[in-house]
Amino acid sequence: MREPTAILKDLVKQVHDPAIPKHERYGITSVCSAHPIVLEAALRRAASNRTPVLIEATCNQVNQEGGYTGMTPAGFRSLVASIAVKVGCPMEAIILGGDHLGPNPWKHLPAEEAMARAGDMVASYAAAGFRKLHLDTSMGCAGEPAVLADAVVAERAAILAARAEAVAPGMPVYVVGTEVPVPGGALETLDHLIPTTGQAACSTAAMTRKIFSRTLSDEVWSRVIALVVQPGVEFSAEETVFYQPAKACGLVATLDSLPGMVFEAHSTDYQTVSHLRALVEDGFSILKVGPALTFALREALFSLDELALVLRPGRLSLMQVLENEMQAAPSFWKGHYDPEKADMLRLYGYSDRIRYYWSRPGIQRAVSDLLDVLKSTGLPDPLVSQFLPRFYERVRSGEIPREGMAILLAAVEDVLDDYGSACTPGRAQ
Repeated sequence: MREPTAILKDLVKQVHDPAIPKHERYGITSVCSAHPIVLEAALRRAASNRTPVLIEATCNQVNQEGGYTGMTPAGFRSLVASIAVKVGCPMEAIILGGDHLGPNPWKHLPAEEAMARAGDMVASYAAAGFRKLHLDTSMGCAGEPAVLADAVVAERAAILAARAEAVAPGMPVYVVGTEVPVPGGALETLDHLIPTTGQAACSTAAMTRKIFSRTLSDEVWSRVIALVVQPGVEFSAEETVFYQPAKACGLVATLDSLPGMVFEAHSTDYQTVSHLRALVEDGFSILKVGPALTFALREALFSLDELALVLRPGRLSLMQVLENEMQAAPSFWKGHYDPEKADMLRLYGYSDRIRYYWSRPGIQRAVSDLLDVLKSTGLPDPLVSQFLPRFYERVRSGEIPREGMAILLAAVEDVLDDYGSACTPGRAQ
C-alpha cells in the first residue's frame, strides 16, 4: 500500500492528465463518522477489497476538548487502530483526516480566543497522525459578520496550517474552502440551492495561494490538494437535491485553471450511484458521506428492534430509549426541525440528528441488550423477511451471518458499496 498522502495526490494528477478521459476518472469516499459500527464496516470493507480507506473526524465530533463523542484526535486514532486490528485492516491502508477544522466549535467566542482553540485543535490532529486536514475558517466569530471576506478566511487558514506544520512539518495535505449551507444538512428548504460560481472558486483559490505562499511557503501551498465548493448537492431533513451537471458546468470548467487541485464534495449523502459517478467524472474526486451511513445503521437497528419485540413482547424498545434520551437532552435536534414534524423527523429525518446520541451510555446499553436478545431468540426467516427484506435472501443463503451485528455491518457496507461503485470507472450503473 502506498503512503497515504501519495494516494490523495494521485487523485489530483489523474484529473489534470489530458490523456485520461472523464469516464475513466476515479475518486475516493471520505467516511465522516465516529460511530464504531460504521468504522468497523468501513475498515472491514477496506481489508476485504485491499483498498485504501479515508476516515475523517469533524471538529464538533472530535477535538482537544473531547467534542460531542468525548474523544480527542489521539483517542479517535486509537479507536480506529483497535478496530483495524480486529478486522485485519493494515494501518498503512488508512488515511485519517480532519473535517471543518477551524473555530466553528467556539464561534460564540471572540475571534482571537476561538482561533487560539482552533489552532490547538489542528495541532492535536497533526500530532495524532491525521494527514488530510480541511481548514475551514469561513465562519464569523462573536461580533463578526456571519460570512467573512476571502482575505480574512485565507489569513486564518494559513495560521492554522502553520500550527500543523510546526507539529508535522511537510506531512499534511490540506483542503480549503467551504460549502454552503453549513455541514450536517440544510435547515431550510432547498429550492434555491446554487452551485459555487467558477469566479468564486478561482477567487478563493487565488487569495489562499497568495497568503499561503507569503506567510508559509510555496511548498506548503503545493500540498493544498482540494477546494471545497458547492456543486449543487444537499439534503435536509426530508429532501435531497441531486447533482445536475449542467448547473455546475461553469464551476467544473475552472478546474483547468486550478492545477494541483480537485474539488471535494460535501453533503453527498442520499445521492444515487449515477449522480455520485457524475460528480467524480466532473472532478469532485473526494466524496464525503456521514449521516447516510448512520441513517442506514439506524434503519437496521429499528428493524431488528421491531423483530425483537415480536419475539419478546413487552421489552423496553431501543426506539423508546432513544426517544427518552432525545427528549431529555434536546439541544442536538431542537431548532433543527419544523416543530410540527419534529416527532417524526427526530427519529427518521435524513439529517439524522440521532447520530449525536449513540455514544450515550444508556443508548449503548440498549443497543447491547437488543443484540443480546437476538442472540438468544435467533432471527427466524419469516421475521427477517418481514422486517429486513433487503437482507432476506443474503441471510438465507448464508452470505450474511444470521446475527444482529452482521446485519448492522451489512447495512452500512451497502452504502459504502454504492460509493465504491461511483468512485470506480465502469462500475456505476
